[in-house]
Amino acid sequence: MNEMITERLLIRPWRESDLAPWAAMNADPEVREHLGGILTREQSDASVARFAAELEQRGYGWLAVETREGGEFIGFAGLDEVEEQDPVSGVEIGWRLARSAWGHGYATEAARAVLAYGFDTLALPEILAITTASNQRSQAVMRRLGMTHDAAEDFPDPAAPQDRARRNVVFRLRREEHAA
Repeated sequence: MNEMITERLLIRPWRESDLAPWAAMNADPEVREHLGGILTREQSDASVARFAAELEQRGYGWLAVETREGGEFIGFAGLDEVEEQDPVSGVEIGWRLARSAWGHGYATEAARAVLAYGFDTLALPEILAITTASNQRSQAVMRRLGMTHDAAEDFPDPAAPQDRARRNVVFRLRREEHAA
């Protein structure tokens, strides 16, 4: 998973220059609203090191996203193994963008490229997407991608603090549905 180019985006491996804008994103409470709180600079930098190692090990993972016009780092997109503690399994698609990149269709554009990679290159039979029930923006992207939600698969977020019960919703897309 080297890089993907879309009409407006470059989805690529991480660079040292991504660390500061990534840390700024992870320090933004609105960006982290559905993710369990803000991260310190050290936590943010460690996440990039982990992403790079997983990408090297598996051949897929979380990649940096930048605009092709101007080369501005705007977030990440990619594929990852579903968390072990979750009651579903498989490969999950995800994205996270800086607030300045919200509302421009970048998440959908990046996710379409990632889905194509997952189905066409990795030959995955299915790709999942998981978010909190309150994250309507991400669910809208999932629907635009043709993913479907089955409420029977929803589950409580095991990482949510005890005083803030959160329900996770699961969306799925099968390879044959993507090709249709």
